[in-house]
Amino acid sequence: MDLESLRRGIRKNLVFFVLSILFSILALSLDMFNPRIVQEIIDGVIIGGRMEDLSRLLLFLSIITLSRVLLGYGRGYFMDLGGSALASDIRVDLLKHLQTLPLSFFDQINTGELMSRIKEDIDNVWFTFGFALMFFVEQVFYFIIAGIILFGINRELTLLIVLLLPIIGYIAYKLEVRIDKVYGEISDQGVRLNTTAQEDIAGIRVVKSFGRERHEIEKFFRENHRNYELNVKQAKTLASYGPWMDFLTNISIAIAITIGGLFVIRETMSVGTLVAFSTYVSMLVWPMRMLGWLINALSQCRASLKKIDRFFKEKPEREVIGNPVMLKEIRGNVSFRDVSFKYKDEYVLKNINFELKEGKTLAIMGTTGSGKTTLINLIGRFYEPWEGEILLDGVDIKNISLEVLRSAISYVPQDVFLFSDTVLENIRLGSQVPEEEIIKALETARAYNFVMNLPEGLDTIVGERGLGLSGGQKQRLSIARALVRRARILILDDVTSSLDMETEHYVQRAIEKHYGDFTKIIIAHRVSAVKNADEIIILENGEIVERGTHQELLALRGRYFDIYQEQYGKYILDFEEEMV
Repeated sequence: MDLESLRRGIRKNLVFFVLSILFSILALSLDMFNPRIVQEIIDGVIIGGRMEDLSRLLLFLSIITLSRVLLGYGRGYFMDLGGSALASDIRVDLLKHLQTLPLSFFDQINTGELMSRIKEDIDNVWFTFGFALMFFVEQVFYFIIAGIILFGINRELTLLIVLLLPIIGYIAYKLEVRIDKVYGEISDQGVRLNTTAQEDIAGIRVVKSFGRERHEIEKFFRENHRNYELNVKQAKTLASYGPWMDFLTNISIAIAITIGGLFVIRETMSVGTLVAFSTYVSMLVWPMRMLGWLINALSQCRASLKKIDRFFKEKPEREVIGNPVMLKEIRGNVSFRDVSFKYKDEYVLKNINFELKEGKTLAIMGTTGSGKTTLINLIGRFYEPWEGEILLDGVDIKNISLEVLRSAISYVPQDVFLFSDTVLENIRLGSQVPEEEIIKALETARAYNFVMNLPEGLDTIVGERGLGLSGGQKQRLSIARALVRRARILILDDVTSSLDMETEHYVQRAIEKHYGDFTKIIIAHRVSAVKNADEIIILENGEIVERGTHQELLALRGRYFDIYQEQYGKYILDFEEEMV
């Protein structure tokens, strides 16, 4: 695994980890004196009767205890600070990277999985580097120093105890192999559980409207029950190996006390030395007792890092494909030359050709799935065409940087998305736009009156995805947001479907009046939204089957003619033909 973000985060916060390790080692070093002081108290004061040494020894214990508290605070503070900073850096890096990925990546992944990676998996990294790894360092220190001291006290007895440690290590290894697989399954199931819950909550209106509460509860129950089963599987795995490790580590301590007791009886070891020896044995075997827990934490972190790294390895959008070209001024001429696009080896668009001059309007009509939205997504290079080329002011858009290209486009999507923020911020999206421009855009979109009637006007916070606003209100705010951008190309993707006819006509006239010099691409199902366009193209199964002006297409009496009749009826058609 090659997680550069992790390495960069560790380097950036290395000082916190180093300070935490330093405080930890100092604190653990003081711990090593405690058994020796207890030994002196037992052998010298209690058994030897040297009461004059008691105050000195108790003072040493008090100093060690107080120092241990201060060092423990420093260790914990810098450990948490380093782990939190590391997790924060990785989370920001991951979100930045996700912002660079093409739309095709998001077409193949659900929001629940993304949120699990950003939240739960990075929390696992925080826990590991903010606690588990430091705990691991402490246990290694305990093991090494306690082992050296034990060999200095009694080599033969220490060797006898050490012989049991490889068995404990082997059991811990077997546990790691099995638990790693279980943690991977739990993580994947957590994604499915989060996705189910997220969809149920986001689609609560649909659920209630169709009376699907019981169905959704049962679906969530199945995912939750599977999550329960995997956690039970994890518990069984731990239960199968944990008791054996506990048994062997307890046996080690029992051996030390039993054989050490025989040495005391033979007077080859003092009682204080035996107490100190048994304490150091606990320091030696305690890391082995905790080895399973440490392995679990590290395995969980490793599984999370693998999943996070999979996202980091996704290739971002290419700024430029070919020789970069700098456009001094964007006029808004758009050309499609023999453009085709495939999705999963199936053509969505085939041999699309058109020329749209600056300031002109192109309208696109067609049934659902005919390729209308795909066509406009190609203009912004959200997807790359399989064949042909798309030109902006005579330059292949592959040779224009994404920042320059997309800054030339204002896009009003059919599915409006509003952030949980103020109306003002939803319109300007972080850009510094004069208030008079915002007012002008709101008036053009016929949104000014209803915005001013909101409780706090422009400073009113809208709910998630525009909760509390009608579909038409959200659509009008989306139009205003696009107009404020004042890009040379304005794309409207069926934006009038949520507007009444009067508002639709008002918005159309206002856009022509104030933004008439923009190049406009309109996707619509209503003839009223497209009839004034300079050219109308009809898409069917990804191909242009008709093209022309409103009157030219009516004269053809083809598909556009049929759509017109369905929407306006025969009598209006006869009247319009008479007017011509």
